[in-house]
Amino acid sequence: MFSLNVPIPLAVGRLASDLHPKLSGFDRVRDRHTLVCKRFGVADVAERTDENVTVGPDADPAGVEADDARPPRPVALDRLRERLRRPLAGTSPFRVAVTGVDTFDAPASGARPVVYLTIESDGLVRLHRRLCAVFGPIEGIEGDDYVPHVTLARGGNPDPGVVADLLASEFEPIRWRVHALDVWDPEVREVAATMDL
Repeated sequence: MFSLNVPIPLAVGRLASDLHPKLSGFDRVRDRHTLVCKRFGVADVAERTDENVTVGPDADPAGVEADDARPPRPVALDRLRERLRRPLAGTSPFRVAVTGVDTFDAPASGARPVVYLTIESDGLVRLHRRLCAVFGPIEGIEGDDYVPHVTLARGGNPDPGVVADLLASEFEPIRWRVHALDVWDPEVREVAATMDL
């Protein structure tokens, strides 16, 4: 339904554009780039009474969304923002760096391979763990399985030489300090809210 993302500086977009010609053979090349901190499902934005979650009968507690379980988007956004206040309180701005290119040869879901920009950030990983303690991790991609990254392309049948060339890409690390996080709405493909740190 929503995700909490790290805003990406223009320098990362320029790097992705520079690498674009090397992405031949992939089925899907990303035109928008995101750095996900945490994903949220229906249960994360459902009405809460004490410790119980009120959602529709087809809602999957792991976060799989069922149409009759979804609150209206503005209501869901308000609930999520309210639930994020406590775990984000006291989070200081943190450093992030793009340091290289790597692949997921066997991603948890979706087409493979996935080629991505590698991210180094102890602060981001700590925040991700804190949010997983509150909201629960999505199996296979969060918690201990979380790999911060910016996807460049996925799927298809790229030549092994194409992948090797991407992995050998050299560039100066791109470093920045994160002062806010964006609540991303994938349905409308835009930032729905910004939460300052």
